[in-house]
Amino acid sequence: MSRLLRDRQSLPARDDLPWWLSPVPTTLENLGFRLVWLVVAINLAGTAFGFWYYRAQFAATPAEMWLFVPDSPMATLFIAGAFALWALGRQHDTLTALAFFGNIKLGLWTPWVLVVFAEEFLAFTPLPLYAFLLVSHLAMVVQAFVLHRITDFPVRAVGLAVLWYTVDLTVDYFIPIIGEPHHTVIPLARETPVALEATAFQLAAWGAVVLTIIPLFWALATRVRKHNSERPRDS
Repeated sequence: MSRLLRDRQSLPARDDLPWWLSPVPTTLENLGFRLVWLVVAINLAGTAFGFWYYRAQFAATPAEMWLFVPDSPMATLFIAGAFALWALGRQHDTLTALAFFGNIKLGLWTPWVLVVFAEEFLAFTPLPLYAFLLVSHLAMVVQAFVLHRITDFPVRAVGLAVLWYTVDLTVDYFIPIIGEPHHTVIPLARETPVALEATAFQLAAWGAVVLTIIPLFWALATRVRKHNSERPRDS
């Protein structure tokens, strides 16, 4: 294990951010960066599993739209790339912003639908797999909140991440371009009433919309806080 650990002196500095922008304990953040290649490997394994998990949806989707099918696997691929480039001394702000948005959005959207449609999911999903999907996606959120240490979320990078996830959101739920909407399959017919007169499709779409907006707020709030902390104070 000691051979996998990076030297403490190589770790990126931790800015003085409020808890709601950096909720992960410093000790856990440091461990993640010291074991960065293990973190990269875990995310790549998750990406491979995710592509396998979406195999049926790939088969039912026109090849031209495959890019919009594996949402969570793309997010873990983004963050694996972001951490790997940092470890190689080639940190990339746009890739890091994509990773931040994707891991928060999909890391929270999947537990949302797993809980809202729990009875339907558990009807065909073994409990260990259901628990794995729930916990692993929440772990995506945890690792997203470590990324503030390797980027200050430049406006251009955030803008490109917003553009990608807005296009993805549009194709998934509103304008599919080719074929049916390309969102992750939910275990109910789209027009099934679920709660408060909302359909299954509307609840899934609502979660996706909200969770596209929230990372934007967190990213820009982090940028403002980091920028303000760097400004010299009047004596």
